[in-house]
Amino acid sequence: MGLVQDFNSYRSKMNEKIMASDSLIIKRIFNLDTNAYAEGHLDIRSKELIGLTCSLVLRCDDCVKYHLGKCKEVGLTTDEVNEAMGVATLVGGTIVIPHLRRAFEYWEELNHV
Repeated sequence: MGLVQDFNSYRSKMNEKIMASDSLIIKRIFNLDTNAYAEGHLDIRSKELIGLTCSLVLRCDDCVKYHLGKCKEVGLTTDEVNEAMGVATLVGGTIVIPHLRRAFEYWEELNHV
């Protein structure tokens, strides 16, 4: 399996286990996350770019992969994603570069799936 399939498979498997724990707090956090990225005053494409840039600045590779997948789903172009990742690297500084490398690799694979 490739990067994308491995990530999505693991994420789905573990999310099922987490939701089976029947923790009200965790269920509410998952629900809040889902609702935060729904269409509102900001369109979904903008929200995904925000999620991607914040994830890069916070250096969360799983979050970056998730948001890159959503960016692909909502039809964002490579140029749009790269511009957002450029802003994230500027804001986050050079410490973001290793995560940027992995993000570029993951986006590349997303576009070959």
